[in-house]
Amino acid sequence: MTTVLIADDHALQRLGFRMLLESQDDLTVLAEACNGSEAVRLAAEHHPDVVLMDVRMPGLDGIEATRRIVATGDRTRILILTTFDLDEYAYAGLRAGASGFLVKDAQPEELLSGIRAVASGDAVVAPSLTRRLLDAYVHHLPTETTDATSASAPDPRLATLTDREREILTVIGQGWTNTEIAERLHLAESTVKTHVGRILAKTGARDRVQAVILAYDTRLVKPS
Repeated sequence: MTTVLIADDHALQRLGFRMLLESQDDLTVLAEACNGSEAVRLAAEHHPDVVLMDVRMPGLDGIEATRRIVATGDRTRILILTTFDLDEYAYAGLRAGASGFLVKDAQPEELLSGIRAVASGDAVVAPSLTRRLLDAYVHHLPTETTDATSASAPDPRLATLTDREREILTVIGQGWTNTEIAERLHLAESTVKTHVGRILAKTGARDRVQAVILAYDTRLVKPS
């Protein structure tokens, strides 16, 4: 059973989400929050598998609430709800540690599959869309270092990666799927999945979305 916390300041929206989720045998709603502060408190109290997080809420918004929930190190994953598929809120949510985002008017089946995917450890956002999102907001990324600085002070998150893992992280950042990586690098798809799992474990990335962000942060991938 996948447990969900709904965080949205609109009561009718929360009711709609609850009715949809509780119509499914494998999903249950633990609690509802009407603002970010309440979402943080209820997440700490109930430890849901997934928080369905609206970003535009009074007081503490969904982005800061996401950051605080992720910072606890709990297993709870965040699925951001945004008005548009490419806006600063979606970008900020991913940077804060969310595992994906959906637009608020997504079809019910999209929302349900998104919650299930996030709960299982997958990312909801397609890799290519994640890259397009990051390209659109690249001005928020850290200032690029010089080659000399990069050479003398490599990012510690990459230090334990093998050459092959670094190569795979780079193409993950470029939006390649596991199938594409397997085909283009002449690897078995099961081998690719193993490499991806090791990359996430070694770098501390929560999921594939965070791996894409890491590839940008460390300049393995540069914006197009």
